[in-house]
Amino acid sequence: MNHFASTNNIRLHYLDYGGDGPPLVLMPGLSANAYCFDGLVAAGLTDHVRLLALDLRGRGQSDKPPSGYAMSDHAADVIGLLDALGLDQVALGGHSFGGLLTMYIAAHYPERVSQLIILDAAGELHPSVRELIKPSLARLEQTVPSWEQFIERMKAQPFLAGEWDEALESYYRADVEVLPDGTVKPRSDSKAIWQAADLAIDEPWGDILSNITQPAVLIRAPENYGPAPIVPYENAMRTVEAIPNCRYVEGKGNHMTMLFGKRARGVVETTIQVMGDG
Repeated sequence: MNHFASTNNIRLHYLDYGGDGPPLVLMPGLSANAYCFDGLVAAGLTDHVRLLALDLRGRGQSDKPPSGYAMSDHAADVIGLLDALGLDQVALGGHSFGGLLTMYIAAHYPERVSQLIILDAAGELHPSVRELIKPSLARLEQTVPSWEQFIERMKAQPFLAGEWDEALESYYRADVEVLPDGTVKPRSDSKAIWQAADLAIDEPWGDILSNITQPAVLIRAPENYGPAPIVPYENAMRTVEAIPNCRYVEGKGNHMTMLFGKRARGVVETTIQVMGDG
């Protein structure tokens, strides 16, 4: 399931879950890794599609160059991966930052994308986005004495509301590296992630959205992630209205929990429906 591909002068890590059906490539959020979609697999997604997920540059097991974190750099990585895999066209989706990247690639490489699955992302970013993502980025700046302490900290995060399952554990296990002395450090580069966030904010999202012609769905998580939902309803609707062929679906849970447990089933059902319609 674990693979690496050379693309755009870096080595990119990706997961090939296999599955029956057309290819769907999913991209994780700003600070996340490819295993964040394990909950969708547990909810049956690979019964209907061939699923691939990747670590974006600077994250997980992919290379972490000191620069090159604009949307155009991330897009070139993904297109290079599709070329390496011989995939001329795929359904493309992503969560949070991965959703922004999905929209960017669909607008700039329309011939490579058949449908868009946008998970809790909007072309109009929340004005307090830096504050809202601090809880998820905090873990990337800490070394923890042991795996046991690390996983207990993750279980105690307030936005999980006490929920835990094997898919969440595999996601957080992929987030860190256990050193020979037993200490645990993050795999992802927090400096690269902040760079990616700042560059994404500067993109001309209005123009990008208007150039998307493929069928798309935006699935929004309505519950608070910290003080508020990551994507306000109004921002989501303006994004849906700006994309010529996009519809809105209200998901369940918050920005993180929408991908796991029973809430993941709704995401899977909508994804299957969209891909079937296409």
